[in-house]
Amino acid sequence: MFSDLRESLSEALAYEEGRLSTLRVSQLPPPPKPLTPSQIRAIRQSFNASQAAFARIINVSRNAVESWEQGLRRPRKATLKLLTIAHKHPEVLLAGE
Repeated sequence: MFSDLRESLSEALAYEEGRLSTLRVSQLPPPPKPLTPSQIRAIRQSFNASQAAFARIINVSRNAVESWEQGLRRPRKATLKLLTIAHKHPEVLLAGE
């Protein structure tokens, strides 16, 4: 086990130094940025949808959308990601499947 750990550390060091390495590297996207109530409202309005209709589009309750737009609650990270998709690629959410 020690030799495996040592080899892994050597590969990580080689990668950091810019030398060729067999190390597999995955780039993850950054976490979604927080949205203000007005930004959330603008995303909803870009769909030309009521709070209830927009809630159905993103699969949350109408109360959730209302409370986000009033600044009483903040969307969780998964919902922030979905709102970002709604803003940048609304066609994805409007497609039937």
